[in-house]
Amino acid sequence: MAYIDCVVDTKPMAREIATVSNNVNKTTGAVIGMKAAVIKAESDAADLVCDNVNKGFYTLIHSQISQKIAKLKSEVDSHLLKLNQLNKQLSAIRNRMEKDYHMISERYTTLFGRLNKNLENRIYEIDKPTITFAVKEMNAISNRGKLLTAIAPVSQTESITTSQRIIASNMKYSGLQVIESMNRFLGGLKEQKELSEHILLTGDVDKDKSTIMIPVVIVESNYDKYDNKCLNIETNRSGLSKNVQDNIKNSINTSSLNWQEQEEINNELKSEFHKYLSASNASERVKKMTEKLFISNNFKTSKI
Repeated sequence: MAYIDCVVDTKPMAREIATVSNNVNKTTGAVIGMKAAVIKAESDAADLVCDNVNKGFYTLIHSQISQKIAKLKSEVDSHLLKLNQLNKQLSAIRNRMEKDYHMISERYTTLFGRLNKNLENRIYEIDKPTITFAVKEMNAISNRGKLLTAIAPVSQTESITTSQRIIASNMKYSGLQVIESMNRFLGGLKEQKELSEHILLTGDVDKDKSTIMIPVVIVESNYDKYDNKCLNIETNRSGLSKNVQDNIKNSINTSSLNWQEQEEINNELKSEFHKYLSASNASERVKKMTEKLFISNNFKTSKI
């Protein structure tokens, strides 16, 4: 194979490549500038769109709020006008009722005044002597000390003695009544003391020799819908120590409560129930329903 040694000049190709490189660099700069311009244009367009959307939204909300304010203001104004009109009508009715009341009151006052005067004259004419004595003569007798002139008291010895005997007799009779009243009071006080000594216990109580009956209130109630029961025990707090009260409650709690139904309601309980029912301020329908529930209820008593 033949070997040919030759020299090739690469400078023209290098110049062309350099020219191409310069054009590529210029194209790259132009692309970068266009990209920046496109990005800026997109950003400006997005900002413009957002500003327009926000402005339109705020304008819409402001318009809706303004419409609601105008609607509510018109409703308030109409209600205010209606209330003012009703106020005027009520004021006119009140004034008319006041005038009617004063007119009727004055009429009936005059009428009843005439009736009272007429009845007074008729009663006076029916028993004229007695009323004349009670109204005129008694006033004259009662005020005779003021109507008569001052005179010196002159009496005979016999009349003075009789007057003194009358006064002494009256004093004795009043003293007798006082003594009888004191006697009745002291007698009742003595009977009450004897009865209290007979009822009350004296000294300490021996448990082995006597039995004391103490009233106890036992209340069993349901406090929820699951039929859970609560037992409350109340004893007399006066005359019993705290230890005795606790012993009574513990004794009842440990005992079994045998609730037994009653055939009829106790008469005393009926009487108390009807007394409270009649004194109540509830309506007649509520009273009837309460009485119906009371009668239809089944009472149970416990025997420990």
